[in-house]
Amino acid sequence: MRVGMFLNYAGGFREAADEVAELEAAGVDLVVVPEAYSFDAVSQLGFLAARTERMTLMSGILQLYTRTPTLTAMTAAGLDYVSGGRFELGIGASGPQVIEGFHGVKYDAPLGRVREIVEVCRMTWLREPVVHQGRNYTIPLPAGEGTGLGKPLKLINHPVRERIPITVASLGQKSVAQTAEIADGWLPMFYHPERAAEVWGDALAAGTAKRAPERAPLDVFASPALAITEQPELIAAAIDAVRPQLGLYIGGMGARGKNFYNDLIASYGFAAEAARIQDLYLDGRKAEAIAAVPDELVRAVSLIGPAGHVAERVAAFAESGVTTLAVTPLGRTSAERVALMAGLRAIAG
Repeated sequence: MRVGMFLNYAGGFREAADEVAELEAAGVDLVVVPEAYSFDAVSQLGFLAARTERMTLMSGILQLYTRTPTLTAMTAAGLDYVSGGRFELGIGASGPQVIEGFHGVKYDAPLGRVREIVEVCRMTWLREPVVHQGRNYTIPLPAGEGTGLGKPLKLINHPVRERIPITVASLGQKSVAQTAEIADGWLPMFYHPERAAEVWGDALAAGTAKRAPERAPLDVFASPALAITEQPELIAAAIDAVRPQLGLYIGGMGARGKNFYNDLIASYGFAAEAARIQDLYLDGRKAEAIAAVPDELVRAVSLIGPAGHVAERVAAFAESGVTTLAVTPLGRTSAERVALMAGLRAIAG
């Protein structure tokens, strides 16, 4: 099982890059750089490429709507080049709050856009002339929609790899099925190993049945919070540290009836709790919403507790099909986070 970490650079990116170099020395396989509505992920990944030698660098995620498909392909090829073939392209739809609220771009057709972007990326990396006629993207642009001067072009440079791994962040049944069909990796959020087959098993099976036989098996990610400790008070503190993110996503990432994360947690068997968290959050009672996140849910989607317990949970994730753990270590200092990652690396083998 690969062991990786979601990078938090709130304390300064240069400091985070120093930490990544230590993580690489500790045997961590992968670092994932998020984007959301912070600094762009691409510049940070390029910086990390110069500061590392072995570990895989991944975007987690580049949003579908903020770059053209061809620019996404160019960016991935560039990052793969500067890292010496160590980049993995993580893409996803994000959500309407970010796409429409921060970027001012209409949030539409995420399923179709993913498929078309994957097709354009792979065509570009093969250095084929980029010609694509899709429902969401037409390349080159037809004469009636522009000057008429566009013509098929191919990437000037020769990529390090013709096939850069593409991981798709997806949660819904149709999007997960499509991910299993066309992507190299699948990045769900709030992965519950004991409920995953019940929630996504049919979708994964349907997509896998359509998967090209020459493609390697799907790399399944999970991104739990990590705290390895014997001390009950530190375990309680770690659980409390995870609650705000769950509360935000379950309660505040969308309106009633249009919140993917609320639907997911409800499908895990926490329907009443998810509804209460959302009601509290949307009523402006955020602290109460966060406090209403059940311990059972936090423990299920996290790696928190003594080393023996964490080892049992890692085994449960692996048994459910997870092949890459990209965790968020809950250390207060760089040294604590590096120690946690080294501990996880030892547990995962």
